[in-house]
Amino acid sequence: MSAQNFFARMTAPKITARKGGQPIVCLTAYDAPTAAILDEHCDLLLVGDSVGMVVHGLTTTVGVTLDMMIMHGKAVMRGSTKALVVVDLPFGSYEDSVETAFRSASRVMMETGCQAVKIESGTYAAQTISYLVERGIPVMSHVGLRPQSMNVLGGFRARGRTQSVADEIIENAKAAAKAGSFAVVVEGVSEELADKVTAAVDVPTIGIGASSGCDGQILVTPDMLGLFERVPKFVKKYGTMRADIDDAVKSYASEVKARTFPSADFTYKFKS
Repeated sequence: MSAQNFFARMTAPKITARKGGQPIVCLTAYDAPTAAILDEHCDLLLVGDSVGMVVHGLTTTVGVTLDMMIMHGKAVMRGSTKALVVVDLPFGSYEDSVETAFRSASRVMMETGCQAVKIESGTYAAQTISYLVERGIPVMSHVGLRPQSMNVLGGFRARGRTQSVADEIIENAKAAAKAGSFAVVVEGVSEELADKVTAAVDVPTIGIGASSGCDGQILVTPDMLGLFERVPKFVKKYGTMRADIDDAVKSYASEVKARTFPSADFTYKFKS
C-alpha cells in the first residue's frame, strides 16, 4: 500500500475528533467484495470476531482464532481504500498479559495492514490499552454486552439491568477512554445507560443495540442485509439477502433441471 493510499483513509484521531459531531457510520466486513461496497458509505469497517458465527457457523465467538481474524482482515483491506479498518482481537489472544496483547495486536496490524484493533474491555483492560497505544497501536474498546464473556455473563443478554452493573459499565468505559482508546463500542444496554456512557467519556461511543444518542452506530452487516431469519431484536433489516439468494438459486436450479442453462447467450464462443 502506498503512503498516499494510507493517508487517504480515515484515521483513529479523525474518528476521535467526531465526538459530539457528525455521526460515525460503521459496519462489519469480512471479505473483499463486501468491503468494497461498504467502503464508500462507512467511516469505519470492523472485522469483527462475529465472523465466527455469521461466516463460519460457530455458535459463539469464543472459538475464533487469531489466524481467522488475520485472514479476514487481509481480505477487507484489499477491498477497501477509504474507511478505517479495525480488527477484533479474539478470545485468548490478549487477556493474560500486556506482552501477549502486543504480540497479537502487532501481528494483526503487520500482516493485515489495518489501522487499529478492538478489544472487549473491563477495567482490567486499561493497562493493556495503555500499553498498546503507547507502542503505536490504536485501540477501540467494547463495553456492555461482551460476546467473548458470554459464558460468564450467562448468554447474549442485555446488560445494565441493575444499578451496580450499570455503574460497572460506565466505569469500564471511563477506564478504557482514560487509557487511550480512540472510541468505545457500547453494546446491548438501555438507551438511558448508553446516553450516560456517552456523556461520561470524551471519546466517541459506537452503539449497537444501544442509543441513537451515541456518537456512531454499528451493525453486523449480514444481519442488517437480511441474510438470517433470526437476528437480535435491535437489528433493523435493510435488505432481503436471504430471500434474494434463495430466489436466484431456485431459478438457476430450475434451468439446470430443464436443460435450458446455459442459453446460447451465455455459452462461450470461440473466435473463428
